[in-house]
Amino acid sequence: MDFTPTEAQLDLGRLTGEVCGKLVTADRLRELDTAEERFDRPLWSSLAETGVLAAALPESVGGSDLGSLEQTAVLRELGKHLAAVPYLWSIVLGAGALARFGDAAQQDLATRAGAGSVILTVALAEERNWEPAAPTTSAVETADGWRLTGAKTTVPFANRAERILVPATVSGTTAVFLVDPAAATVTAQQVVDRSPEFAVELTDAPAELIGAVADGAEILDWILTRAWLGLSALQLGTLERALELVAEYAREREQFGKAVGSFQAVAQRLADAYIDVQGLRLAVTQAAWLLSEDLPAAEAVHTAKFWAADAGHRVAHTVVHVHGGVGIDRDHIAHNYFTAAKHNEFALGASTDHLRALGALLAT
Repeated sequence: MDFTPTEAQLDLGRLTGEVCGKLVTADRLRELDTAEERFDRPLWSSLAETGVLAAALPESVGGSDLGSLEQTAVLRELGKHLAAVPYLWSIVLGAGALARFGDAAQQDLATRAGAGSVILTVALAEERNWEPAAPTTSAVETADGWRLTGAKTTVPFANRAERILVPATVSGTTAVFLVDPAAATVTAQQVVDRSPEFAVELTDAPAELIGAVADGAEILDWILTRAWLGLSALQLGTLERALELVAEYAREREQFGKAVGSFQAVAQRLADAYIDVQGLRLAVTQAAWLLSEDLPAAEAVHTAKFWAADAGHRVAHTVVHVHGGVGIDRDHIAHNYFTAAKHNEFALGASTDHLRALGALLAT
């Protein structure tokens, strides 16, 4: 593979970083920590106005027809700044899936999402169901159209979504639908970093089929692959910045007349964290490149998913431990990076699940 970043990657990542750098300050993060909802509306509007949201979408929905490498660059910057915006859910997954598989009306919805005028989201998780490719939510076709019944958990930004993409089972096969959240019961859930996530209950809810039922497995696989890669890219950005912060602290904080970073135990923890971040960067880059080249990427994406969760756990705890007492102070920036990394770790799943998935892929 070619590790050289594309010009579009560099430009889009730089633009995203500049926008976030101006708007996402430590004070802004503390403000969001106590807000009723952790959603940065000014940042979302600025990303739309500067063209960041639409840039990597297909030209058919108002984008510049970029791809996974460029979207990964955006997600990495958003992760670095702990940006409270639904870029992954609304743009990469929602608008991306509708642009690729939707009809004309659904593609128009993707265009509006790319412009920032509406928000889309995806409901992938179900309680006690560890296989998202086989949802327990069911769909039936009636004389009045499709109806969905089931329950989804931790659906990001469901309260603000114009539509939710919902995978469901139809006569033993999987299809993906659009659901208006007004037709569902949406209940706020509390997660570790206070991201806006919701339980969504569907009871005979009207739904609109995306593509055809026969295409459902392909559509869901497309969404899941990019969801896992996107979360891994967010985690990469979060861990990169967290490592920078803890390295700065270790150089400046003195104990017994010496910088704490000069102590062997601390230096070893930081060295291990550096290796973890480098490993995750390699895994994410490889997976994104394979997707951008339309090459088989499932194994690489699962590898990145494993690194993001497993290494994320170690690096997040190193950040807290090296910071000492201030590492558990909720007003300190280290706390924000710790909870963000833990949120991504939990969303990606336990390491045993990753190893099981990798084993299944290698066995095929």
